[in-house]
Amino acid sequence: MDKIAVLIPCYNESKTIEKVIKDFKEVLPEAVIYVYDNNSSDHTDEIAQNAGAVVRYEYQQGKGNVIRRMFRDIDAQCYLMVDGDDTYPAEHAREMADLVLQKNVDMVVGDRLSSTYFTENKRPFHNFGNSLVRASINRLFKSNIKDIMTGYRAFSFQFVKTFPILSKGFEIETEMSIHAVDKNLYVENVVIDYRDRPEGSESKLNTFSDGFKVLRTITRLFRNYKPLSYFGIIAGILFLLGIGFFIPVMMKYAMTGLVTKIPTLICCGFAVIAALQSLFAGLILNTIKQKNRQDFEMELHRVADSYKMIDHNKR
Repeated sequence: MDKIAVLIPCYNESKTIEKVIKDFKEVLPEAVIYVYDNNSSDHTDEIAQNAGAVVRYEYQQGKGNVIRRMFRDIDAQCYLMVDGDDTYPAEHAREMADLVLQKNVDMVVGDRLSSTYFTENKRPFHNFGNSLVRASINRLFKSNIKDIMTGYRAFSFQFVKTFPILSKGFEIETEMSIHAVDKNLYVENVVIDYRDRPEGSESKLNTFSDGFKVLRTITRLFRNYKPLSYFGIIAGILFLLGIGFFIPVMMKYAMTGLVTKIPTLICCGFAVIAALQSLFAGLILNTIKQKNRQDFEMELHRVADSYKMIDHNKR
């Protein structure tokens, strides 16, 4: 088991990967640096290997797929994840790793948005999207994570081995954040400096298509992690629609003794029935979710025992 494993998912980062590896080697000389190449065509893997990194491959395209492979393959006391584009300074790595190793933090978030991100990043829609995602998740999940989509994070062994990765692409950071909040894992924020990509290095993130994927992921995870709230909102909307259209029918009946809009009355009845069904679906799924939370706590105990066994065998 490594003490610190630096994980760098890479796709065509030949212009920056050597500098990233050297910077992290200087700050964390005891760390093992892993570069997982994701079908690069610009010899990123050769450059990384020559710079002293352990190079491995993930052939399923997408950042989520790469991180899933990393988390399966590597055992470490502390995992430090960083992008290979040289936008995250290595100077903050020691502080982030120490929080995991000394304070048992499960996830340390490298917070770009509280420092230089909005001045360094030249893509206004990225700035707006990051702010929107942060506000949405913190409000929906009652959390205080300062930067939801940052690619600079540190993790504990416990987090890595209990995190079910479902996302295939750049939505992975959003999924990590919501998982940590929902499972009451220990999260800390560290304010980091951010610098835009150097000239000639291009972002793989598509502002609109990947942005919509992130928003879709938030909706899906809100449904999965907060089923009573999700289906309760649907039930409330349906109930209000049913009652709203029923009131004019009822007033007309009170004045004339006649129901003149029978189709409207029938639709109102179906809307109220659908509201009740949605509410009960939320109650049932919320009970299942509570059982899953209990099972997760037991899984944490199993992972803790596994960690002790691996660490003991290493010694």
